[in-house]
Amino acid sequence: MVITSKDNELVKHIRKLREKKHRDESDEFIIEGIKLLDEAINENVIIKKVIICDDCNLEGEIYNSLKYEIAKLDCIYVSEKIFDYISDVKTPQGIMAVIEKKKKNSKEINFDDDIILILDNIQDPGNMGTILRTADSLNIKQIIISKESNDVYSPKVVRSTMGAIFRINIIESDDLEKTIKELKKRKINIISTSLNTDKSMYDVSYDKTAIVIGNEANGVSKEIQELSDNKVKIPMLGKTESLNAAVATSVILYEAMREKLK
Repeated sequence: MVITSKDNELVKHIRKLREKKHRDESDEFIIEGIKLLDEAINENVIIKKVIICDDCNLEGEIYNSLKYEIAKLDCIYVSEKIFDYISDVKTPQGIMAVIEKKKKNSKEINFDDDIILILDNIQDPGNMGTILRTADSLNIKQIIISKESNDVYSPKVVRSTMGAIFRINIIESDDLEKTIKELKKRKINIISTSLNTDKSMYDVSYDKTAIVIGNEANGVSKEIQELSDNKVKIPMLGKTESLNAAVATSVILYEAMREKLK
């Protein structure tokens, strides 16, 4: 059976998952494209539904290799018109899936990790996705995100993570100051990025550290900076005063990792 009506309850539910409110209520989010579906299958995440465009010509090496795995999942077929209606991209590939978010107990902080990344009010979805990909490339297993930050499960962020979202424990903090105080109690050093400091990122140790990256326009909030053990900046040799949040995160994380590998 091919679904052709926008009034179908499942179609309406999937369409609503574009909105954070409904993602939070259902503990689900959407992934689009065969590459992300491949990543989801490989990482053994819970795939609740696979939605396939019945009129679209799905092909390619990845799709052909996944046919049998996809057939084991709960698949529904929709017309191209309906797929375009529920898709969040301009040129959809013709396949998407509803993914279950990780259970609440996986949101607890692992205080034994040597490096923890904290995002304070990051707004740009492209930055958010790139930061997750960078963290994943360094095998960072958890990221704490303030409640004011862009939703990591929004379609744009999920796409830009390129699958990293399946491998990182995303901890959404309702009170970032309280969370940081708890980290400090556990003897974890807090390092915040700041333009208002003379201390370079090369002047600190990253042993047992939480690194805080701030908002694109305003940086790390004053309250969080005051809780920090160190404030650091990236040295600038040219006239540019600051870097894009995702680029700054990459520079600092790779310096922290370089120190570990010495």
